[in-house]
Amino acid sequence: MKRQIPLIIIITLGFMFVAHSFIPHKISTDFFDWYQDWVKAVSPFAVSLGIMSLFMVHGTKIKRKISNWQYSVITLAGLVFTAFAGFMWGTQSGTPYMWLFENVQMPMSATMFALLAFYIASAAYKAFRARSAEATVLLIAAIIVMLGQVPLGAMISKWIPESSTWILNVPNLAAKRAIMIGVGLGMTATSLKILLGIERTYLGGGD
Repeated sequence: MKRQIPLIIIITLGFMFVAHSFIPHKISTDFFDWYQDWVKAVSPFAVSLGIMSLFMVHGTKIKRKISNWQYSVITLAGLVFTAFAGFMWGTQSGTPYMWLFENVQMPMSATMFALLAFYIASAAYKAFRARSAEATVLLIAAIIVMLGQVPLGAMISKWIPESSTWILNVPNLAAKRAIMIGVGLGMTATSLKILLGIERTYLGGGD
C-alpha cells in the first residue's frame, strides 16, 4: 500500500489536470485554483525539508572531516546568517540582507557567468576543428555568426551581418524548433508513462 496509494493519487490528479487543460469547465477550474492554494500552503514544508537535508548532508561532511569540509562550514554559516538577517531586519533596501545579496550573491553570480564564457570559448575551440566536411560547415557558420554580432563584421563586408541574420533565422531556427518538438514528444511520452503507471521509478526502489 505504500506504493499503491501514491500511485493512485498521482494517476488520478494527473488525468484531472489533463482534463482541465483540454476541458476548462468551471468545476475543473475551481479544483485547479483550490489545488494551487494548497501548493502554496505546502511549499514552506518543502523548503523546510530542503534546509534539513542541507544541514544533514553538510553536517555529515563536517563531522567526518571529508575533503573540502571547510566549504560546508561556509555554506551552513552563510545559510544561518542570511536567514537570521532576513528575519531580524527584513528584506527591504538598506538592510543587512540586501547588503549580502548585492555585495556577495550578485558578484558571485557575475563571476560564475564570466567563467562560463571562458568554458564556452574552450568548448567552441574543441568543437569547431575542421576535421570533416560537417565540422567545416559548422566552423564557417560559427565564424560568420560571431562576426555578424560585432561591428568588425560590417566593416569587413555588408554581407556578413545579413548572412549572420539568415543563419540564425533560417537553419538555426529550424533546428531549434525540431529539437523543441523532440523535447515535447519526449515529455509527452514520459508523462503518459507516469499517468498509466508504467514509469514508477519516482516512487523509489526501481520498478
